[in-house]
Amino acid sequence: MTEKLRISVAEDEPDMREFFKDVLPRLGHEVVSVAENGRQLLDDCRRLEPDLVITDLKMPDMDGFEAAEQIYRERPLPIVVVSAYHDAACIEQAEQTRVFAYLVKPIRMSSLGPAIAVAMRRFREFLDLHKEADGLRQALEDRKVIEKAKGILMRVVRISEEDAYVRLQKLASQSNRKLVDVARMIVMTSGALEPPGES
Repeated sequence: MTEKLRISVAEDEPDMREFFKDVLPRLGHEVVSVAENGRQLLDDCRRLEPDLVITDLKMPDMDGFEAAEQIYRERPLPIVVVSAYHDAACIEQAEQTRVFAYLVKPIRMSSLGPAIAVAMRRFREFLDLHKEADGLRQALEDRKVIEKAKGILMRVVRISEEDAYVRLQKLASQSNRKLVDVARMIVMTSGALEPPGES
């Protein structure tokens, strides 16, 4: 079954606007706005928060790539670009912009559906990768804090690294806190108690 998406469209050609308004509901989606230029599309996205954007490339006032960049900076969205142009420069720009599918006019219903599905899948993969990277960064930061707390315990209480870690675990268990939170408290307390000029 097709996932129903709320879609914002930007297209300066009236016949193409009508095409999207007709075809997207037949594909199981809801057209929440149809803009005539990139600036209007940007306003629509801020106001309506669609699930996906379909934008023409060459438009007056603000082109599709510029609109896509601004939309993505404000709230990441899967973006499908449609264009009559398919030269190397356009393709390269699409690769450098937050574009998840690229369709060349004339567009058919049979190609629009798969392009939307591909854009959604790529967008979700992209979000998963970012989430995983953020998790790895956080794990690394947590590890640094725990190592620093162990070092403080080893120096102050004069115990081994293994004993310092065991003590951290016990403190975390007794206070019903995460290990990294206990470590952070030790680091902060140690910093407050050290004389000026020491680290």
